Amino acid sequence: MPLHVPPAPAPALRTILTALGSPTAVREARTPSLRAAQGPVTAELPLAVHVLDHATDPGPAATRLAGWRFLIRSGDRAVAAADTMLTADGWAFSRFFEGPYLPSTERALQQAETLQQPYQPRLLSVPGLYMLTLWLHGDITADPAEGLPAADDLLIPLAPAPPGISAHRPHRVSELLPVLTLRANRVPLLGSPA
Repeated sequence: MPLHVPPAPAPALRTILTALGSPTAVREARTPSLRAAQGPVTAELPLAVHVLDHATDPGPAATRLAGWRFLIRSGDRAVAAADTMLTADGWAFSRFFEGPYLPSTERALQQAETLQQPYQPRLLSVPGLYMLTLWLHGDITADPAEGLPAADDLLIPLAPAPPGISAHRPHRVSELLPVLTLRANRVPLLGSPA
């Protein structure tokens, strides 16, 4: 198995499990699939969510950990995702959601499983382009909360991707990051998809 998914911080997982156990949190979630799920639901595949604050070519990209995302499964399918965020008091539940990034994340993870090299999966948000990618980090022993995209790491843009960037096509960071940098410097900040 080429993907080495590190565990999320225990407090982050606890906040998700607490929210899943709260009928109020689930009922008020804007996720019809989660509200309609039959049987038990589980939080799986924790992915560190990093935000690309800025990228300078040829300098390194500056990223920061924004939270952890868990896929929420009911039976054999993901019905929602759940995010946590780091606050002054520690990890806190942020939200449940569904939408196009959910099946796109699952598809990208399945693609990554077919690769020959082992990777540590993370998510990389590019707020300036309203873009989210699966970031496959080559150092599987690295702390998932730290680090910068290495030139040989892979980025798989998730759908919907910005015009001109193919979703679900793996790119080396060294190839895609200059394109993202150029575009982000031309486009006004729209917000973060993560």
